[in-house]
Amino acid sequence: MDGSKRVYLYRRVLNAKLFIDVSYHTDINLEKMSGEASFSRFHFMRIFKTTYGKTPHQYLTWVRIERAKLLLKTDMSVSNVCFSVGFESVSTFTTLFKKLVGKTPAYFQQIQAERKRQIAEAPLRFVPGCFAEKSGWKNNSNIQ
Repeated sequence: MDGSKRVYLYRRVLNAKLFIDVSYHTDINLEKMSGEASFSRFHFMRIFKTTYGKTPHQYLTWVRIERAKLLLKTDMSVSNVCFSVGFESVSTFTTLFKKLVGKTPAYFQQIQAERKRQIAEAPLRFVPGCFAEKSGWKNNSNIQ
């Protein structure tokens, strides 16, 4: 396959990836994704996996979990996060989140809240030592 044909195919797959990135929170399926690339479902799955190393569904799940991690850093409830990122079931969301992140969403949220509290109490602990030293912050007791 020549280079221009590869670029053309990649652009079509990229359109579908960008569609997933923007529409992850909606009810999208393989039919809609492959339609964005103007490929048959099976051809699209094969090209998408070759290009991105994940099936379209795996990529959609990954995007949803990554967005959920950001929302869990806020005070939003786990169930609201679940539905905001496009999952239809809290139990499915919890299972997938734990499988991919290694923690339940509720525990992840607790860890993030604790980290936020610690940063507010002692922000210098979260600044790399070399940067703090270069900026003269290590000697300023008001920052610690």
